[in-house]
Amino acid sequence: MLSRQFVRENPDAVREALDNKGVEVDLETILEIDDEWRSLKKAGDELRHERNEVSSTIGRLKQEGDEEAAQAAIERSTELKTELQEIERRADELEADLEAALLRLPQLPDESVPVGEDEDENVERRREGFDNLRVLPEEVIPHYDLGEDLEILDFERGAKVSGGGFYFLKGDGARLEGALIQFMLDVHREQGYHDVFPPIPVNSASMRGTGQFPKFTEDAYRIEGDNTEPYDDDDLWLLPTAEVPVTNLHRDEILLDDDLPLKYQAYSPNFRQEAGEHGTETRGIVRVHQFNKVELVNFVRPAESDERFEGLLGEAESVLEQLELPYRILEMCTGDLGFTQAKKYDIEVWAPGDDMEDGPEEGGRWLEVSSVSNFRAFQARRAGIQYRPEQHESAEYLHTLNGSGVAVPRVVVAILEYYQNDDGTVTVPEVLRPYMGGQELIEGHPAVGESAVGDGPNE
Repeated sequence: MLSRQFVRENPDAVREALDNKGVEVDLETILEIDDEWRSLKKAGDELRHERNEVSSTIGRLKQEGDEEAAQAAIERSTELKTELQEIERRADELEADLEAALLRLPQLPDESVPVGEDEDENVERRREGFDNLRVLPEEVIPHYDLGEDLEILDFERGAKVSGGGFYFLKGDGARLEGALIQFMLDVHREQGYHDVFPPIPVNSASMRGTGQFPKFTEDAYRIEGDNTEPYDDDDLWLLPTAEVPVTNLHRDEILLDDDLPLKYQAYSPNFRQEAGEHGTETRGIVRVHQFNKVELVNFVRPAESDERFEGLLGEAESVLEQLELPYRILEMCTGDLGFTQAKKYDIEVWAPGDDMEDGPEEGGRWLEVSSVSNFRAFQARRAGIQYRPEQHESAEYLHTLNGSGVAVPRVVVAILEYYQNDDGTVTVPEVLRPYMGGQELIEGHPAVGESAVGDGPNE
């Protein structure tokens, strides 16, 4: 979150950020609340000073035998106490209102971020892997059809068990998913990341710390609570991303300078209802309610966050490099930047199975597999994560960064489509073969059940 002092002293910068990010917040009311709160704090300090002076005279007046003046001083002290209590009550109300309002102010975009209204104005920085593409079948089968033909994806039974937006991975499909997860963890471990396996339920305080609350709740799965605002800090949610628990690992803590930088990686299943416009994409596993992901979270000194941001991008894209999948890097414009980010890159892998308008010249489409973000001190302030530069110095807020390393289902999509062969088999990327017992091809499995042979035994 932004500090109240920053908002008070830089209202024009905040207005510009609200406009560029397309966020509607009543900034004038926030400034008015802050002004009244400061006036009350000043009045309260003056009353405390007067009350202390009056109290110090009561004993002296009694010693001097001036009972009338002493009684008047006692009465004035009582009046001051009552006035102070009322001021403190009102100040506490304003304090709560101000904190709630500040939580709804977005992060300011970095000065280098391109100004734009929406995703159409994001800037493509570069493409990788298109110089030496594989020879693809004349017609690439979309992953959802190929996966069912090979009996490695089962959408019908997934919907039967859990509802729409859930699916089964079977046989080599499950092996491929597991291989990708272990491969990614090994890649990032070599990059200096420490493993964390987080809790899957997270409380509201954690969601607030990383910026999911109070604005973004429609996509989250709540597992405890009455589904009404305000949310109790003990309410539990299925985590939408491992960014939430891993960032909150050090909530309300002061780290030492020697601790930094901290680099954590966490595999987790993630759960999102995907409400709203994106929920219209229902075929396949591009946009589902449960998906696996390896998340990278960094805690760094403020002076090092820009350099670490670029390093984090390289660490995330190294997964696609080693898988030899074509991809591109997009820089988000202000209108598509997100509530918490100061700067963000998206890594999008190329999936050639659908001939979409937004694909490259070769056809296909782009699938976002990672968002690499620099939050500056925005999350750290919300979550109370500080560090002490020197033992004798005051603590200050550190910077947090994160990126997916990467989202697994969309990489599965890209592999099934980019590595498929004319005969309907799929070549296993070379770096994954040690994780699949040396297997080089995904050739499919026999179907199971009456549906595999027709209408039943009496057909």
